[in-house]
Amino acid sequence: MVTAVRMWLLLRKRDAGRTDPQRLTSVLAVVAFAVTTAVALLVLGGFRAFAERHAAAPSDDTSLYVMLAGTAAGLLLIPLVTLGGAASRLAVARRDERLAALRLAGATTPQVSTLALLDSTLQAAIGAVIGAVAYFGLIPLVLPVTFQQRPFSYAELVLPWWALPLSVVAVVLVALVSAAASLRRVAITPLGVAARQAPPGLHWTRVVPIVVVCGGFVVLFNSGQAPLIVLILFLLGGLAVVNIVGPWLMGVIGKRAAKRAKTAASLIAARRLIDAPKTAWRSVGGVALATFIASMAASAAMFAAGDPDPMLADIGTGGQLTLVIAAVVAATSTGVMQAGRIIDQRAEYRALHLAGTDVRVMDEARLREVGVPLIAAVLLATAAASVFLVPALGMGLFTEPVVVVQYLLSVVGACALVLAGSWASKGVVRTVLA
Repeated sequence: MVTAVRMWLLLRKRDAGRTDPQRLTSVLAVVAFAVTTAVALLVLGGFRAFAERHAAAPSDDTSLYVMLAGTAAGLLLIPLVTLGGAASRLAVARRDERLAALRLAGATTPQVSTLALLDSTLQAAIGAVIGAVAYFGLIPLVLPVTFQQRPFSYAELVLPWWALPLSVVAVVLVALVSAAASLRRVAITPLGVAARQAPPGLHWTRVVPIVVVCGGFVVLFNSGQAPLIVLILFLLGGLAVVNIVGPWLMGVIGKRAAKRAKTAASLIAARRLIDAPKTAWRSVGGVALATFIASMAASAAMFAAGDPDPMLADIGTGGQLTLVIAAVVAATSTGVMQAGRIIDQRAEYRALHLAGTDVRVMDEARLREVGVPLIAAVLLATAAASVFLVPALGMGLFTEPVVVVQYLLSVVGACALVLAGSWASKGVVRTVLA
């Protein structure tokens, strides 16, 4: 262990140039960890504000606000954990060449694994500290939002001091778990060869859980016997199951797209979907969440338009705020994952470039690699949301102009942010080709 730490400290002194992929991955990982920490603290601060208001004036209404805020926080923590895991995998999986060289020089497997984990831990710690500081800068952006007929105060959204170091520790732990899982998929042999283990194929049985969850929700809702908390748990469960079905759907879409490809860009994009369906889904999974939330927020807006009850208006406001946060996290996740994939596939990019492939074709393939799963994620999330909304609101939901317009604007805005995140990785292609 001591030898591994000394070796890591020596390697840290190496000054990576601007075109070094190792430096790029380090910056991307720190950014992802910072966004994860800052947004998570802001979400938890909002939940704490509602809880304190309920403690000061307990009532059924304030209790419902706390429950809904907890539901929103639970929805947002899913993509935040995914983003943190992606940052950790980015910190580990792009160091195969260096780890293989050290293995060839005589380093043991535990030593090279310790080096990778130390890198991930340092990046997570730096990103988490930056995110904890940035959290205080995000609070003023939420202050104008009004709930319970009064806006939040700055003090309401500030978490106790002990929550900040605790959040840093939590982010580092998520990074370590994800990094350890990533190391299991990369075997460094004694000959210094980095051999990736082929992931197992995804089976259609992934669809079964979503059928069970959706069917259970419909039965419980129509029976009227389930309390609100049970229905909310089914709602969260349905969204979680969507993330199980998503990767399988990406693989199916990739295979069909490869058979129908008519251009080089579409064929490259299809093959990448087939090779890494889970990664493709992680890039757009945040949009599925945003679409799901947009459906709920639009439905709440329909009721708020004809009812003076301020709670309905607050539910719509909360849905829109949750949607904005989810869209920003999704865009960040897409940008980080796309940049990471470019660095991971830099040998392929260079081979295509040397073979005469135009950079514009590579950019088009990358946008297709995001665009096709993006459409599939929106359709899947819309279908899942309909299962929960139609039993409660009926088919008239799809003919209500307020719902349709707000839903379309929300989804288009979220998709535009995600595509912008993908386009932001354009410069990484030029870097790896330099």
